[in-house]
Amino acid sequence: MKNDVPVSEIMTKNIHRVSLSDDLATAESLMKKNHIRHLPVVENDHIVGMLSLNDLLRISFADALNSNDEEVETTVYDMFSVEQVMTAKVQHINSQTTVTEAARLFLKSEFHALPVVDDNCLTGIVTTTDIIKYFLQKEQGD
Repeated sequence: MKNDVPVSEIMTKNIHRVSLSDDLATAESLMKKNHIRHLPVVENDHIVGMLSLNDLLRISFADALNSNDEEVETTVYDMFSVEQVMTAKVQHINSQTTVTEAARLFLKSEFHALPVVDDNCLTGIVTTTDIIKYFLQKEQGD
């Protein structure tokens, strides 16, 4: 695609994240409070995993999608750690990866968020929603 831009232009740079020492209730609360579905798991600015709302829903009856309540029921979460629930082998891209390349990765994969890593440090996150917004805005601009 002509004039394709790097994901650095559409990615979220102010990244909400958790560490291996955080608990799952904290993670769900962060997702609810910020209306997000993916949290990079980071240790010393290095990504070690990705935790999604689907991961949390898989182990609980959390009503995270429809609840405006930021309070989290922690009974089930107390039985698991972030490390046990997260996806550990996370594919990532760098900030110069084009939006089209990222879209192709999403099409052939089963995930909906890609961490953006430069010099081994997490610098952003791009989601399928970011990609869709980009192409819709581009279409309206043409």
